[in-house]
Amino acid sequence: MSETSTTTEVAAQYAAQVAADLESNAKEQERIGAEVATLQERLTALQHDHDVLVNIQQALAGATSVPAAESTVVPSPRKKAAAEPAGGKRARTKKDAAAQSRKTTKKTAAKKAPATDATPKNAATKSSAPTLVDLVRRHLTTQHEPRSAAEVSAALNQAHPERVTRTTVVRNTLEGLVAKQQAQRTKQGSSVYYTAITAQEPSAAPEPGTEAS
Repeated sequence: MSETSTTTEVAAQYAAQVAADLESNAKEQERIGAEVATLQERLTALQHDHDVLVNIQQALAGATSVPAAESTVVPSPRKKAAAEPAGGKRARTKKDAAAQSRKTTKKTAAKKAPATDATPKNAATKSSAPTLVDLVRRHLTTQHEPRSAAEVSAALNQAHPERVTRTTVVRNTLEGLVAKQQAQRTKQGSSVYYTAITAQEPSAAPEPGTEAS
């Protein structure tokens, strides 16, 4: 009987240890998954900014190269004017060529200006879009009761139909907020719920020696 009891106790200890290790492993996976989601958000934003900057650079390069190309065409009328025997006619031809060149340069600059102005506006509009972390944090702040990852995902998809938000990504984002102490996680049975943590000012402690005697 003693050997059977000892074997049972050892098995129970091993089972408890395995359960604890499994719980620790699951928490570590959730933490790393939240960090991966945050880094993916940052990478996507950086890639978007890179594309916008490349478009702006190409637009500016095109605007500066066109006037230089137009200026190289100016000597052609001068050569034709040099073949004319009359000096007064040659002078008039040069003036007409110079005037035509100035008109061509102004027209080219006027056509290129709208393209260069529109690109920064589009860039500002896209870069001002909130990230998933901001959307999740704002939604939790407006809620008075705990919300699950599925509920948060459904609310975001309804509020922002142009953005497809998956429940797994939202769960990782919520775990990231928990790791940053910006949200609190609670369990109700097998379900996990999240609530926002609002910053509270610390109460002022009484200074030493000011207590009433």
